[in-house]
Amino acid sequence: MKKYESYKPSGVEWIGDVPSHWTKTCIKHVAKVITGNTPPTSDEGYYENGTHLWVKPNELNGLNPILETNQKLTKKGKDCSRVLPPLSILVNGIGRIGEFGYSEKSVSTNQQINAIVFNKSVQSKFGLYHVAMMKEAFLKNAEQVVVPILNKTRQENIEFILPPLPEQSQIVSYLDRKTALIDSLIAKTERKIALLKEKRTAIINQAVTKGLDPNVPLKDSGVEWIGEIPEHWETARIKHVAKIYGRIGYRGYTTEDIVEEGLGAVTISPSNIQDDIFNLDSCTFISWEKYHESPEIKVFPDDIILVKTGSTIGKTSIIPYNTPEMTINPQLVVLKNLKLDPSYLYYQTTCRFIKESFHIEQTGSTTPTISQEKINDFPVIVPSLNEQLEISNFLDLELNQISRLNKLEQTKIEKLKEYRQALISEVVTGKIKVTEDV
Repeated sequence: MKKYESYKPSGVEWIGDVPSHWTKTCIKHVAKVITGNTPPTSDEGYYENGTHLWVKPNELNGLNPILETNQKLTKKGKDCSRVLPPLSILVNGIGRIGEFGYSEKSVSTNQQINAIVFNKSVQSKFGLYHVAMMKEAFLKNAEQVVVPILNKTRQENIEFILPPLPEQSQIVSYLDRKTALIDSLIAKTERKIALLKEKRTAIINQAVTKGLDPNVPLKDSGVEWIGEIPEHWETARIKHVAKIYGRIGYRGYTTEDIVEEGLGAVTISPSNIQDDIFNLDSCTFISWEKYHESPEIKVFPDDIILVKTGSTIGKTSIIPYNTPEMTINPQLVVLKNLKLDPSYLYYQTTCRFIKESFHIEQTGSTTPTISQEKINDFPVIVPSLNEQLEISNFLDLELNQISRLNKLEQTKIEKLKEYRQALISEVVTGKIKVTEDV
């Protein structure tokens, strides 16, 4: 790759040397920073049947434009919001600092987002690429309180590298082409992962509902969304094969019961289940006193947990071995005292017919939930114990192979994203010279 003729120190660690004819400035000299706001939520007149996009942090979409938002503002809501022009750069200033996005339309945001509205010295798309490589700077300038905060004043004073406008255009043209190619490769890889997920689901559904013998005679299960099962199998209800336990209301807990790691037990939440597989990547801990207060919901290996409340209702997992002392939060229930092979029952809970049961029986439009009594009445399929073990062993082998392939594809995506990020940083700070013929 070409280099510029000469460089000078920027004086900023995360930027390094820059081309000698480029300017180092700060955001407030090339843009306005506008913090969003929230129209009163008690008045539906600000929101009901609105059409104006109102962006929250979880809707920031990086280099891809924001096309839709969960809530929209009416004219009344828009009039009392801080309306941003198209192509404003939106930066999360609370919590997950540095996540960003933009919209090709005029939008408003809530108060967690600081918008950067560039002046004529910065081409909007160049500004977007510049922000894309500034996460380290945003994090360094955030106030490190319980929830990190990047306020407007601190953001305005963060350094910004300013090439001449013609070079900004060349940089944008180059990065548009390169990132499009990288994004195409990422999309193809994501499609492979989606196909692996579909294959996993199909293998589980076939083995759990039909068994491993393709020639076995079948009979009607009597449950519409299960269909036919081997004629020598039986059906039952969860209450016949397991005991279900949840956190009793008066034994709930508050933020005062949350403790640091090492001072209490893990309290499992829906975030500890990803694609029906248990993980401890991020944990919350409650005091030992609260943990021992409810012994019936202490969680042990081979227990099965189900999400019964919230947007991820129906997620499920089996608890692996070598886990710390754990309990569940109020959004989950745990199945214990199992009369079926634990792995086989777990695989059943991941099947379409169990997911369908959750969908049919849940209540609540804002926060979906389902009672323990209804879960108790979910249908289950009961083969012989030998067949349960055969099916579990078969699925363990098949799904381990799929898991290995999935991890390989995930690694490809991570490396592509790392390369894209490094390329943007190198080009925006002038480490690589971009010309029209590159």
